[in-house]
Amino acid sequence: MRNPRLALGLVTLGLLLVPVGMSGNRAGQQRITAPNPRPRESYSHPPDAPFDRSDYVIKINQMSSFYDKPGEFGYAIHGEDYGFDRLSFVLTETQPNGGPPLHTHTVEEGHVVLSGRVTYIIGDRQVTAEGPYIARVPAGVPHTFINAGADPINVVATFPSRRRDYTEVGPNPLVKRQ
Repeated sequence: MRNPRLALGLVTLGLLLVPVGMSGNRAGQQRITAPNPRPRESYSHPPDAPFDRSDYVIKINQMSSFYDKPGEFGYAIHGEDYGFDRLSFVLTETQPNGGPPLHTHTVEEGHVVLSGRVTYIIGDRQVTAEGPYIARVPAGVPHTFINAGADPINVVATFPSRRRDYTEVGPNPLVKRQ
């Protein structure tokens, strides 16, 4: 991985990232990478491969993939489909000036960011944080973020729920229109 602290953080969370939809580096390790060129529109795709609930490792090709215009690529799982009783996850690579639309969830959300600069809107507050940090998003509160740095960032989002719900509220007001 480009950032060894990200690898440690993902191992700490119990996740192992492996090939398929990813690129390697000279050490043979893998990382999430956004498609190049970037898609013109947002999308969501089901997993490419099935998951056996008796397995303990969830591979990238066994997760749903998505792209949020203008630069957030990632993978997501509903925990109940993978043997979790109360956890769901999203893993992203977010490009500079990229981030999701303004949205809500019915449960709280935690973001683990080990490096990079991110600006958030959470409710009526705007905050900027430099990794490493964990961000807390209360349930039901409209929120979004943008990668405010010059390099791609990885965000690990966790949800204390068997299913990850998502309700889009509007466009990301932090994105600089080009």
